[in-house]
Amino acid sequence: MTRHPLVVLVSLLLVTLAGAADYPVRPITFIVPWGAGGGTDAVGRVIASLLERDLGRPVNVVNRTGGSGVVGHSAIANARPDGYTLGILTVEIVMMHHQKLTPLTGASFTPLGMINLDPTAIQVRADSPYHSLGDILNAIRAKPGKLKASGTAQGGIWHVALYGLLQEQKIAPDAVVWIPSASNAAGLLDLVAGGVDLVPGSHPEGRSLIDAGKVRSVVIFDEKPSPLYPAVPTGVQATGTAWSMGAWRGIGAPRNLPKAIEARLQAAVKKAYESKEFETFMVQRGFGMRWAGPAEFGAFMAREDVKMGTVMKAVGLAK
Repeated sequence: MTRHPLVVLVSLLLVTLAGAADYPVRPITFIVPWGAGGGTDAVGRVIASLLERDLGRPVNVVNRTGGSGVVGHSAIANARPDGYTLGILTVEIVMMHHQKLTPLTGASFTPLGMINLDPTAIQVRADSPYHSLGDILNAIRAKPGKLKASGTAQGGIWHVALYGLLQEQKIAPDAVVWIPSASNAAGLLDLVAGGVDLVPGSHPEGRSLIDAGKVRSVVIFDEKPSPLYPAVPTGVQATGTAWSMGAWRGIGAPRNLPKAIEARLQAAVKKAYESKEFETFMVQRGFGMRWAGPAEFGAFMAREDVKMGTVMKAVGLAK
């Protein structure tokens, strides 16, 4: 006998509501868009373990790498919206579509919470003649094209951050030559070897060489001093600039999650962020803790998307 469409719809709704009430009933996949062993992987695994404890089901971390973050972010966005696939979102999601790598944006996800932000800092060699942001900017203005910088691939977050600073200072982007590198660590090693003059990046990334006395940090672009290096001046303290940009991480899921499941996951992410275990991990690694709830995280990604697009277009890094 053929069932009335309304009966079918009601039946499906009841199944969905029942599933949401029982959620979760099976293991959850947690996607990390970057490789095992890196900072994002480490943060993701700690969050996954805390979610597992709260949700009472295995939360299995899967590294989906490739395409400068496109593969992993796509796997999160395109998964079935049932609460059994979520993952870590990174700053690249507000950058990749400006480079025509993917149509995905922050609006392609259900935001569950922002958990980290590491502001841009600028590092120089220990024996560098540049002791302040003012020294660096004066040198760039005096001899455009002389100074070299590195710290990420062409068009990566630290490249955009440096060029954004130059734009804010009304300095042509090509006044500093960008030398692409595979990672911030590789750029820092080139800095120590004398291949480049400065490396923009986060303090956690530069920590080992800063602590070893191989490099110095001259400025951090944030509202408050670095918890790792509180003596390093902020942009405002250094030259009066309030310009800022940084790398961040948050937790997201596919769009259109059932509301009950969305609320359960949002609460679980907030609980994980507020745990002593997560705070201890972040402090030990030197990662910046920065919380934004679901609505705030969504609004933050939208603002950062506009800001990133403006800078990338202005300096020729957008397609």
